[in-house]
Amino acid sequence: MIRLYRSGCTACEPVVAAPADWVMPPDTLWIDLIDPTLDEDRAVERALGLSIPTREEMSELEASSRLYREGGATYLTADILHNGDSEMPTIDPVTFVLTPGPLVTIRYFDPRPFTLFVDKLEREPALCASGVDMFLNLMEAIIDRASDVLGKTSHKVEAVGNHIFSEGKRVGFEHLVTKLGRAHIANARIEQSLSGLARVFAFVGVDDRMEHGEPREHLRSLARDATSLLGHNQAVAQGINFQLSAALGFINIEQSSIFKVFSIFSAVLMPPTLIGAIYGMNFDLMPELRWAAGYPMALVAMAVSAALPLLWFRRKGWI
Repeated sequence: MIRLYRSGCTACEPVVAAPADWVMPPDTLWIDLIDPTLDEDRAVERALGLSIPTREEMSELEASSRLYREGGATYLTADILHNGDSEMPTIDPVTFVLTPGPLVTIRYFDPRPFTLFVDKLEREPALCASGVDMFLNLMEAIIDRASDVLGKTSHKVEAVGNHIFSEGKRVGFEHLVTKLGRAHIANARIEQSLSGLARVFAFVGVDDRMEHGEPREHLRSLARDATSLLGHNQAVAQGINFQLSAALGFINIEQSSIFKVFSIFSAVLMPPTLIGAIYGMNFDLMPELRWAAGYPMALVAMAVSAALPLLWFRRKGWI
């Protein structure tokens, strides 16, 4: 799908014409390609005289394939977070093309920053007067969303830490380790996204379109925000590693305590077991031998002796 944002409009307009017949309006500020077909790619290429990268090209990891200049345009591909409200947000590449005219974005998913940015444009139609303005304000929405996701991850890690180091019984560590593992995955994806954005800001910083003045200062502010968030993200990563080590340490301590209890019981019951094994059946006068209820009572005693330890282990939180 092709969406256009034109000067003086208050919303993005989907292109309803067939790609072969489409002509770009001269006042277009932003061309948003969402899961585009081959015909839609070619229509935009004809309109701008530029090549549009394919999905496979967008997924390449080499910096030279993600950040480059070609045909008077600057191509920037970065991994953008989405599904940020879930425990493990995902990332996918988005390509931004800075042209002498409109901004072009190519994406195959719908990240929340794009929706937030479009809503902001509807409230403030005069916010963007050029493709460069579109790019900078869209990047600001992406950075703000990354900050929100990082804040949620940080709060989750802090909550796990409070549970780990709280006084009283320490149970459910397996669940806590799972939470920390998911937080670690989320943390790694946030760092990957922010690192890519930082490279984008450094690369576009030497672009001729970022002339001195407000665009240059806006870009520098975005770069500082990305660097600050990377530092915060690394601090969260250190907290995750520390809490994971602490949780595993407490698990080992707890298991050692359990084995110590078992060892004590084994040592206490060893002498009676030894005496019973040697002398238990060596007496003539054993009334229970002719006791009619002896066998059923023995079965009941075995069941009770097996159930009581299980109940005690459950009460202790060992099972």
